[in-house]
Amino acid sequence: MKKETRRNFVKKTAAITSGVVASSLPLASFSNVNEDKKLKLSVVGCGGRGSGAVVQALTADENVELVSMADAFRDRIDTSLRGIRDHFGKSKKINVKEKNIFTGFDSYKRAIDLSDVVILTTPPGFRPLHFEYAVNSGKHVFMEKPVATDATGVRRVLESAKKAKENRLNVVVGLQRHYQSKYTNLYEKVKSGDIGKILSGQVYWNDAGVWTNPRESNQSELEYQMRNWYYFNWICGDHILEQHIHNIDIANWFIGEYPSEAQGMGGRQVRNGKDHGQIFDHHFVEFHYPGGAVISSQCRHQKGTESRVDEVFQGSKGSIVLGSGEIKNLDNSTIYKYPNSSSDDPNPYQVEHDKFFESIRGGGVISDTENAAKSTLSAIMGRTATYTGKKITWEEMMNSEENLVPDNLSWESEAPTLPDKDGNYKIPTPGITKFI
Repeated sequence: MKKETRRNFVKKTAAITSGVVASSLPLASFSNVNEDKKLKLSVVGCGGRGSGAVVQALTADENVELVSMADAFRDRIDTSLRGIRDHFGKSKKINVKEKNIFTGFDSYKRAIDLSDVVILTTPPGFRPLHFEYAVNSGKHVFMEKPVATDATGVRRVLESAKKAKENRLNVVVGLQRHYQSKYTNLYEKVKSGDIGKILSGQVYWNDAGVWTNPRESNQSELEYQMRNWYYFNWICGDHILEQHIHNIDIANWFIGEYPSEAQGMGGRQVRNGKDHGQIFDHHFVEFHYPGGAVISSQCRHQKGTESRVDEVFQGSKGSIVLGSGEIKNLDNSTIYKYPNSSSDDPNPYQVEHDKFFESIRGGGVISDTENAAKSTLSAIMGRTATYTGKKITWEEMMNSEENLVPDNLSWESEAPTLPDKDGNYKIPTPGITKFI
């Protein structure tokens, strides 16, 4: 098993960016395959995440070939394809003909139509449309998290998830901690009662933030936002969703529930320029769970501050720190320490693809979608709480009418959000921004 990670692959190839959209086709179920069948792979969204996922997919199965690529931008495809070819050398696994390279907002359809297995790695705003099309086309799917940027998209994904399961389609979602040895080991310890019932916890994604791309002359507003998708809620959903979903998902997993309500605060204190679009640079959310647990959630994008990505839980019998892999009892003495270092464990990014293709070959069904959709909604609920300054319940969030992403974007479309005459975007304001 190769140790190449998607994050390392990003450094070797392109910065993360892309975007495309979808509709539906009549179902042509491809639920089981002959063990020796050559699987045709397509990727939709050719930034760093898509490129890395292709490397892992081609590594996972000896008899799979990359046949088509789609992205809003041709330069992203070219950079991605060069990086993939550099990784594998002269490999027959890469069989992408010029006629099977597709660009534009509707390019996803032609790429998906050519595949047995599809990788969906555009920015998350497009995920519900792409996933719906792939499932209706009978394809097995690997897709990145989060799976939507609003509750309307989450509901759409949940509907597609039902159809995928009915037709025995495998769906793996890039919440890779579910495939990471340390996390699965510690989860079993917690499930066995080593810390008792989880009563409280803290989850963190605090770091310096991500890239920006300068506005270019003669660039349309829509292209500018597509190139800087991280800073626009319709396509990204804010960093509490795009990154911090990992940690919120771990809380949901270890507690065994999804939050019943959330309240919190946030804003733009440091990262507040015109080039930072609409999103906050810090969020703090208090998630309450049906069984009584309360989780404090922190995410921050501010340079020069403490970096921490971790999950910590306190139970009736002890506590656990997942980053260090340590479990302590109530007198703070260590009762268990995960024995391996991260470098000793199999790469979880690779493991999720290994299990994905193993399940496809074996006629099994992996169904990650419902959990991914509900963890996506959890993070959106946290975002909504910080934007409005109000307590938001799960029921309210599930029935939210917010719909950020138009179905039929083209390069002639107006961008879903527009700057004012001074180039500033409308920023959510607690106490003023309304729940939709």
